[in-house]
Parts: sequence; C-alpha cells; structure tokens
Amino acid sequence: MEEQGIQHGIKSLWKFIGGSALLASMCCFPSVVLVFFGLASVSSAAALSNDLYWGTNGMGWFRPLLSAASVLFVVIGLTLYFRNEGICTLDEAKRQRARIVNTSLVVMTLSVIIYLVFNYVVLTEVGIALDLPWESSRFWK
Repeated sequence: MEEQGIQHGIKSLWKFIGGSALLASMCCFPSVVLVFFGLASVSSAAALSNDLYWGTNGMGWFRPLLSAASVLFVVIGLTLYFRNEGICTLDEAKRQRARIVNTSLVVMTLSVIIYLVFNYVVLTEVGIALDLPWESSRFWK
C-alpha cells in the first residue's frame, strides 16, 4: 500500500514539473502555436517571440515574471506533495530533512532540464520547421 502511495505522489509531482517548464517557455510557445494553427503570420509571430524573449517594446518584465511564477509553481507543488505525505509540522520536516532536500533537488533539476530541452530543442526545431527565424538560436550547428 505504501508503494502505491509513493508512486501516486511522484505522478502528482510530474504535473508541477511539466507545468513549470511549460510556463517558463511561454515566451516562445505562443509564437509556435499561432503559426502552427495559422492564426498569425511568421513575421508577426517572430516579432512576438522577440518581444517576449528579449524584452523589447516594454516587455522586459515578462520573462523574469515567467521564471518567478515557474519557481513558485514548483514550490507550491512540493509543499502540497509533502503535506499529502504527512509532513505538516516543522518537527516532522526536521525528521525527514534528507527526504525533503533530495526530493526538492530532483524536482528542481528535472524542471530546469525539461525547460531547457523543451524550449531550446523542441520549440526551436518546431519553430524552424514552421519558418520562424530561429536558426541562429540553435546551440548546435
């Protein structure tokens, strides 16, 4: 029974890991979606992604806000996960400090890795396939 509870807890963490990576990628994801569904031209989608990613035209606040919201999303997810696991008091948190630290490090690391792969590999390649001018942003050539 305990094994099933742990597996359910890990599955619930994937929502927060993937959600934070998707949220952090919102500077480029909308451009790809708009071009993919034909809702925007390539040039307007490229301008939108430049504004959101580089902070031009007064959008310098957008990317830091997404990063902060993504970290907050993961922290809330970890808090809910540990509360569901019965770690609700400071005394219990002190007793299970190693588990909390290890789980938090794994979740944060996975969130960053998934963000990097999704944003800089998947979205870049899909954007290039949709004729967005992102060839120069490939980190492999």
